[in-house]
Amino acid sequence: MWEDPVVNEVRRIREELAEQYNFDIGVIFAEIRKKQATLGKRLVNRERQVKAGQGAAPDRYSAVLHTGR
Repeated sequence: MWEDPVVNEVRRIREELAEQYNFDIGVIFAEIRKKQATLGKRLVNRERQVKAGQGAAPDRYSAVLHTGR
């Protein structure tokens, strides 16, 4: 069976990190949150930002798209 070296590396690193935190998922996530807090604006903000003067795009039920029907 063929093995992907990238997948193997990711799995090895995951195992090392889990062992470092004694396989405690709560501690692992607490550490992740702590590291995220230090990154500030470098993280992706998934909230949609609407530019000034720009409203929501009409959807398929919008009257604008179905005029005269």
